[in-house]
Amino acid sequence: MASHTHLVLIPSYNPGAKGVETVRAARAYWAPVWVVVDGSTDGSAQALIELAREDPQIRVLVRASNCGKGAAVYHGLLEAQHAGFTHALTMDSDGQHPAQCIPAFMAASARSPQTMVLGVPQFDASAPAVRVRGRRISNWAANVETLWAGIQDSLFGFRVYPIAELVAVMQQTRWMRRYDFDAEAVVRLTWRGVPAINLPVPVRYFSPAEGGVSHFNYWRDNVLLTSMYFRLLPSLLIQLPRLITRRLSRRP
Repeated sequence: MASHTHLVLIPSYNPGAKGVETVRAARAYWAPVWVVVDGSTDGSAQALIELAREDPQIRVLVRASNCGKGAAVYHGLLEAQHAGFTHALTMDSDGQHPAQCIPAFMAASARSPQTMVLGVPQFDASAPAVRVRGRRISNWAANVETLWAGIQDSLFGFRVYPIAELVAVMQQTRWMRRYDFDAEAVVRLTWRGVPAINLPVPVRYFSPAEGGVSHFNYWRDNVLLTSMYFRLLPSLLIQLPRLITRRLSRRP
């Protein structure tokens, strides 16, 4: 039976064959599954459309040009909100995120619908060391800007969001449309008073020989992420009294 409140939302850009594999895996554990094709040029859009023709619980939204992960997620959130959904689990189309974890995340969200359910990656030997080290810096910065409110990982995109809260946040800024989306979303949602639930998730990085595709650009995306944290500092000063009050209220 398909959920009328929670859906899986997959932003997709040139994932190759992994895109169809990811959607099939997600559908094995949940319905409905929506895909936002963000201007792909690798033929994956047509393959996903064909898959959706075979399964009414799959919906494919195609954007004409590539505008970034955050923009694709935002497009899907607006459509989902219009359709009456309240929560969306986001996952990447490259196969790194484990579909078998979808039910547990959705169940956690259903028990605590006011929260965001964040995946905490459990890396194996396939994870590039530079990516693992780099996220430690991002996690530290995110915790500084939320006064250690409970974000265990700021970058991992396997998450369940309350749609109305995230849409409200994204409507207030022209940012959060590319690689800065995941980290800025958890910071701004924390500022808004949305608490985090953290659940461990195994991660698999696929090599090119295994069909792995990565659009991460080390310099471009790290510059964007670093500038985001500096950009948020003035807003953090405004949020400080509220964050301090919440922090003190959690003390025994």
